[in-house]
Amino acid sequence: MIDKIEKELLPLKKKLIKHELYNNLKTINDVKIFMEYHVFAVWDFMSLLKKLQAELTCTRIPWLPSNLPEAGRLINEIVWSEETDVNIDGEILSHFEMYLKSMRKINANTKVIERFTRNIKGGKTVHNALNAENIPIAVKSFIEFTFSIIEKDKLHETAAAFTFGREELLPELFLEFLKKLKKNNEKSIENTLYYFERHIELDGDEHGPMAIKLISKLCGKNQTKWEEALTTAKNALKMRIKLWDSINNEIKKNYSLVS
Repeated sequence: MIDKIEKELLPLKKKLIKHELYNNLKTINDVKIFMEYHVFAVWDFMSLLKKLQAELTCTRIPWLPSNLPEAGRLINEIVWSEETDVNIDGEILSHFEMYLKSMRKINANTKVIERFTRNIKGGKTVHNALNAENIPIAVKSFIEFTFSIIEKDKLHETAAAFTFGREELLPELFLEFLKKLKKNNEKSIENTLYYFERHIELDGDEHGPMAIKLISKLCGKNQTKWEEALTTAKNALKMRIKLWDSINNEIKKNYSLVS
């Protein structure tokens, strides 16, 4: 069934990988715009991950063993590196914090995402925190989709959104662009390049295969679950495409204002 899902998702994946956005990334200012939007996807990815951890392992007291120990191990390994990885300076940080740090290095605006997370820390719901800030509609829709999946409480659907909407979809073209900026003495881009290279490395070599195993475990031989996982995966990719469309439009709008 995984092969069927991969085949069905191929047109959407191709659309993402060949998105016009990548050709319109030309300057460090374009990277700033990209990151100011994309940081929200980096943040909400962690909520999918923590939902899986909460359901597949025991995070309560008193502790009880998991019904799915192999799935629990897979998810704990992913959490370990996503939540406590080593950054370019040797510091232990979550990938979200690494991303924020790399944004600051290139003077991208982190105020909106920081106020958003501060509002959540202060007790606001995700929905209210989204509406309290001047957050682009495509970003709001992206996050609301993620949390609608989490709130449905169907673990195989959460795993599908987590597995198939990942950063492995970033093409080599994007990394080459970042490398070119670095070569042109844009030293501030080093942290950003490290983040994406590290994330893609983990997704391709470790997390991607682990997540695929997890889907298989959760769906088993249940045809309905496989169909629901496929629908969720398609919708996750469609939301990612809409987010990319919005970033692309913002970059093009910025060019028209400058010229």
